[in-house]
Formats: sequence, structure tokens, C-alpha cells
Amino acid sequence: MSRDNYTFTSESVSEGHPDKVCDRISDAILDALLAEDPLARVACETFATTNRVVIGGEVGLTDQAKLAEYMERIPDIARACIKDIGYEQDKFHHATCKISNYLHEQSAHIAQGVTGERGDEGAGDQGIMFGYATNETDALMPAPIQYSHAILRRLAEVRKSGQEPLLRPDAKSQLSVRYEGGKPVGVSSIVLSTQHADESQSSADIRAIVEPYIREVLPEGWITDATEWWVNPTGTFVIGGPDGDAGLTGRKIIVDTYGGAAPHGGGAFSGKDPTKVDRSAAYAARYLAKNVVAAGMADRCTIQLSYAIGVAKPLSIYADTHGTGQVDAAAIEAAIPQVMDLTPRGIRTHLELNKPIYERTAAYGHFGRTPDADGGFSWERTDLVDALKKAV
Repeated sequence: MSRDNYTFTSESVSEGHPDKVCDRISDAILDALLAEDPLARVACETFATTNRVVIGGEVGLTDQAKLAEYMERIPDIARACIKDIGYEQDKFHHATCKISNYLHEQSAHIAQGVTGERGDEGAGDQGIMFGYATNETDALMPAPIQYSHAILRRLAEVRKSGQEPLLRPDAKSQLSVRYEGGKPVGVSSIVLSTQHADESQSSADIRAIVEPYIREVLPEGWITDATEWWVNPTGTFVIGGPDGDAGLTGRKIIVDTYGGAAPHGGGAFSGKDPTKVDRSAAYAARYLAKNVVAAGMADRCTIQLSYAIGVAKPLSIYADTHGTGQVDAAAIEAAIPQVMDLTPRGIRTHLELNKPIYERTAAYGHFGRTPDADGGFSWERTDLVDALKKAV
């Protein structure tokens, strides 16, 4: 039996977090390759530490002879990401850090599996992917992760605009949200750690800077006299980013998705082209779950998809409405393949994923975002509502 009254906690990390720097670089490289070749196959990993960025992985192009030409642009792409994030530290500066690129041609055996022996495009790997939606926020996302992201996005805005010049790029937020009757009603604790400019700044000084923006972002009444504040609880946080802690692509998979409020299949997103079902099928599962909730079929919905490498159709489709369903979960499972082709090619076509739309996903969550006119965050649309209603 589900509980109605409880406290649930989720965290987010900023675009300047070392792992997010790496996610951003990997997705920027992916975008650059997709802009040149919409059928490019990319698996790009990035590692960052003091004064150094290392990039590696595999690339498959329609015209593989162009690979060397494209590879010459990789260091400039990485530097542009670091500059936009805001790193100009002595030991991690966009202009001076050493960048090593070890991207190379995609394995012929992996390419063979994706293409499939029968010529029908198969999944790029085996695996399970989950999508989730809940009506507790307008974005149909869990409140703890949605507002944790919102806090850091707002702090990034005022930092980059010059409104708060003493803030620096590396930051983490964490919210413990109180639920009553199954709905979020308040925040019992707020944790915010942000890199700052001056060692003389105390935790109290940083709280004075960030508190107005946190209050601006959270719903009215959620912060009370009983809310605990933990702002830079360890004290000084001047050394940040990859100089303070090494970063790696794909290490923030819970931050990227639902903040722990839903299952995760284990596959990371950034740096992977949409033939990789780790990414595209997770987007499809979110799209389906969101449309189920938007259609009023359930207050909460989890969708699981599973795939085998080289096999086009999903091996299984599972739906769970967590006891909130207005429609039987088995009926939802039966409806899903009627309203969407869940082969890798079908997902890419339906959601228009062969576009350079991924760099923007690298920070502040892949879900709960507003769909963009150019096709970015297409998986956040709710345009399947009518089709789902008819199919059940």
C-alpha cells in the first residue's frame, strides 16, 4: 500500500558541476556531428580534471572520409562549452586547458548489429529503459527534482547576467519535500552548495545571496519557519569544477531523470546518438508516460521498455499506474504500440531526434522541459492524448 504522508528528497547539479561539464562537451560534439550528418552514429565520452579534458569514443559517418576533417573542430567545441559555462580559473580555463581527442571510427561489429542482418535497423544495444510522469507539478514531473533544477537554473541566470558576480559555476541543490495526501505541500530542508569568488565569504554571506532566488522559485508557502537551511555547510567553496573534482560523462543519471522517484534502467544519455536506445527509448518512455497522465488515465505512470541489440521491436512493454489508474494498466500496454512505433527508427522519426538538439539537455534535466520550436525536447509534447484515449 502506498503512503500518503512522507518526505522525499532529490538533488540537482549545475552546468558547472564537473560531470555536467563533461556531459555538455559530449552532447555539443554530438550536435556538431548531427548538424553535418543527421545519420551520424556517435558514442562520445569526456573526462575532465585539473587543466585537462580528454575526449574519446566512436563515430560512424555516412562519408567516413570526412571524419578527420570533423575531428579538427573538436577542441574548439570543447573550449566553447567551457567558456559558456563560465570557467576562467587558473587551473581550469577555457583558453588554456589541454584538450586531447581520441574519438575514432565506430566498430564495424557494432554497426553491423544496429543495421541488422535483414536490413531493418536494430537497437544499438540491449537494455531496459523507464519513463515516468506524475501530475503533482504542471510539468508532470516529481516536485523534488523539478524544483531542485529550477533553483540552479535561476542561479545560473543571475550569475551569467552579472547580477550576482560573486557566484561561480559549480553548484548543487537538494530539496526534501513534504507530501500530505500524496501531494507536495512544503520543504522541510534546503541544501545549496555553490562555488563562490572569495575565501572571505562565509556561509551566511552566500545564503544572503542565494536565498531570495530560492524563495522566488519555490511555490508560495513551501518555505516555513520550520524549514532547515544548509547553505555551503562545509564553509569555503572557492576551488570548484574539474579542478576541485574530476568529471566524467554519464555519472548523473538520476539527476538527469526523476531524482530517484522512479526506476532507472542504468544507461546514461549524453554523448549518444539516437540509435542508442539508452537515450531514445528513455525519451520515448517518458513521452508515453507523460501522455498517459496528461490524458487523465492515471495520476502517476511508469513505462518500461526493453530491447536486444540488433533487434528492432521492443521485447516487452510494461505499464504501472501505481494504484492511481482510471484505465487498466494492461489496456495501456496494449494501446502503446498502436499509437507509436517503438523501433529505434520509429522513435527517431516520431520524435524527430536526428537533429542537433542535445547540448541543451546536458544540464537541469532531460525531462520536465518546455518543447522547443526546432524540435528540442519533443518528448515533452502531449500530442498523443487523443490517440491513447481512442486506443483504450
